[in-house]
Amino acid sequence: MTLKNKLLSLAFATVAFAGLTTFAHAADQKMTIGVSIPAADHGWTAGVVFHAQRVAKLLMSEHPGLNVIVKTSPDPASQANAVQDLETQGIDALVILPTDPDPLVNAIKEVKDKGKFVALVDRAPSANDNSIRDLYVAGNNPALGEVAGKYIAEKSPNAQVVIIRGLPIPIDQQRQDGFDKGIAGSGVKVLDRQYGNWNRDDAFRVMQDFLTKYQKIDVVWCQDDDMAVGVLQAIEQAKRTDIQYVVAGAGSKDMIKKVMDGDKMVPVDVLYPPAMVATAMQLTAARLYDQIPVSGSYILDATLVTKDNAKNFYFPDSPF
Repeated sequence: MTLKNKLLSLAFATVAFAGLTTFAHAADQKMTIGVSIPAADHGWTAGVVFHAQRVAKLLMSEHPGLNVIVKTSPDPASQANAVQDLETQGIDALVILPTDPDPLVNAIKEVKDKGKFVALVDRAPSANDNSIRDLYVAGNNPALGEVAGKYIAEKSPNAQVVIIRGLPIPIDQQRQDGFDKGIAGSGVKVLDRQYGNWNRDDAFRVMQDFLTKYQKIDVVWCQDDDMAVGVLQAIEQAKRTDIQYVVAGAGSKDMIKKVMDGDKMVPVDVLYPPAMVATAMQLTAARLYDQIPVSGSYILDATLVTKDNAKNFYFPDSPF
């Protein structure tokens, strides 16, 4: 049985026993979970903040003795300070989605070395040091790139492609490696790769440069739905008709709606849900209150969203 199935089975077991007196007493036990996440500087992180705050309230209502403290930080230095501040408040567990994992290794390790439960979300350090965490919850970064690459290779096997990457951090490289694997053996030609910093304005400027530099571009792959907004704006502004479509990722409601509506410029999207932070928080609470042996890696699927299945992933009330 996979870890995912084990965790789901344990979760169902927890629900089944929720009415027992033992669990009722456990729910009153005083515990504190610290949650450290990036500030909402673009759509995906806005989704992270939304789900973290939403599930913090949910968990505290389910466990009267639980206090969940959510802190947002704009950069690694601020986040390291936030983690230290959480530790001084006597947290029993830390859930952290790093702005950039490598500069935060020491801050996370200090919490772990004091015997606290640590759930790392989305971004692992480049050294892949598993000793700093008990649980790792993430989207499938290599698959996000590979699914996009395979789609382009199958739909447009001789396409000339430009790539807008995210930030120069490990998960970006994982996505890029996955994409290269996905197009391997096809006639797809990569014209250029530049960083758009997972930001729509930066992606807009990068795409403008690509449009000036290359007279013919067939397809654009960008790692993030926010960047896709800037890419589409640049294409429309330049009135370029050579570009067949854009493939992005995350599963934002705006991009999913375009897929649902049959927008020819956005025929598909690849899922990378910001709600993964909520999964990590729920599993951490289960570890503290229900003694569920939560550890290891919990990797979410990178589903290809098409017009046929898009309605299953469209949440109009979501901020992202």
